[in-house]
Amino acid sequence: MIQATVETRVRFAETDGMGITYHGNYLPWFEMARVALLDQLGCPYRELEKAGFFLPVLETGLTYHRPSHFDDRVRITVTLAEKPKARLRLNYKVERDHELLVEGFTVHAFVTREDFKAIRPPEAVELALQRVFGPSV
Repeated sequence: MIQATVETRVRFAETDGMGITYHGNYLPWFEMARVALLDQLGCPYRELEKAGFFLPVLETGLTYHRPSHFDDRVRITVTLAEKPKARLRLNYKVERDHELLVEGFTVHAFVTREDFKAIRPPEAVELALQRVFGPSV
């Protein structure tokens, strides 16, 4: 298992007329955490793109437990619980002072830039995942 955590402060523009963080703003926060996780793995997303790969979102889900509001400091933790074969499933938690606000997931596939063809993780990613999870069986 590998995790990464980022923190952000809810901006006024991220809230709706009720003063609550608009539900769609959690996905960009998930992306912030996902990019941090790739950095931590030693496979920055920018480098994957330069090598000709993308990691599009195939599926997402969110469960809202408590609202966040303007100026709240929130912590977003992303977890990769198991070594991916073809698809990458990431789980997220958004917390304020250790209180669970939102949990969710995203599912991704590695694809090639030129034809958007799904592939197994690129070699650099595979090697980084082996360091975390051990070799494939």
